Amino acid sequence: MKITDKVLRSFKVARTYSLNKVNCVDYSPNGESAVSSSDDDSIVIYDIQQGKPNGNLYSMKYGVDLIRFTNRDTQTVVYSSNKQDDTIRYLSLTNNTFLRYFPGHTARVTALSMSPVEDIFISSSLDETVRIWDLRLPTCQGVINTMGKPICSFDPDGLIFATGVGSHEIKLYDLRAFDKGPFSCIETRFKRVCDWTGLKFSKDGKHILICTNGGAIRILNSFNGSVLYTFSGYNNSKGVSLEACFTPDSKFVMIGSEDGRVHVWSIENGMKVAVLDGKHQGPINTLQFNPLYMTFASACSSMMFWLPCGVDT
Repeated sequence: MKITDKVLRSFKVARTYSLNKVNCVDYSPNGESAVSSSDDDSIVIYDIQQGKPNGNLYSMKYGVDLIRFTNRDTQTVVYSSNKQDDTIRYLSLTNNTFLRYFPGHTARVTALSMSPVEDIFISSSLDETVRIWDLRLPTCQGVINTMGKPICSFDPDGLIFATGVGSHEIKLYDLRAFDKGPFSCIETRFKRVCDWTGLKFSKDGKHILICTNGGAIRILNSFNGSVLYTFSGYNNSKGVSLEACFTPDSKFVMIGSEDGRVHVWSIENGMKVAVLDGKHQGPINTLQFNPLYMTFASACSSMMFWLPCGVDT
């Protein structure tokens, strides 16, 4: 099924699962599994074909946040800690054992991004560093001192990564020569003061999405840094870190809101095409579209999976 305005407007909640506050959701690269982490230290694994959970683990000692599938399989993840320390952990979901620890950060981790092509991931932290890691090696493979609060993300080819620093500048690095500094710097500021909470590349690599804790998100041209759109008109009066995401075809962007609704815009013309109400009881702080299947997940204190309804396939 092709993603169109009509299809997006048809989405309805197909499954709802009550959890503690969900802080992160991720889909596996093959789209067949999803995983969520919550503030009660739980990790829930979901079978997308069956549309239901098929596993529940806990990280009681360390807490769990920013959970990400690795590219090796659907049974391993990395995640940051939000209780005891700031070490990143590499976990087998099959037998609930740690495969490796990645110590180094000295303050809360603000972003984790897996390379789409290698066993490499990057992390950013309130300690004002971005670190490069290899799943096969126990030590950090590179450190960038950012001189400001950073966030980070890989591009879809895994050759370039972006850092957002101080909520006003994006720096682009070549992974193979990151130690030489950024090859491009993009300055962009919002009219209202807000913190940047996430960076994402569209799957076609043409756009960069800036997520914020304010009432606006921004789409940039990833090649020249020009501002394409600044989308607003959704509720976020309390400064919540609301997650936005691209659809897999790179043609739409969507974000949750404080009032529990999902807002969707077209990147081709900048128009809002849908407002979807799943009756969330709180702010939708995490939102992800499946990379291969026509479904997406939104979460607050409950996890909801959405499907299109009543449209021709």
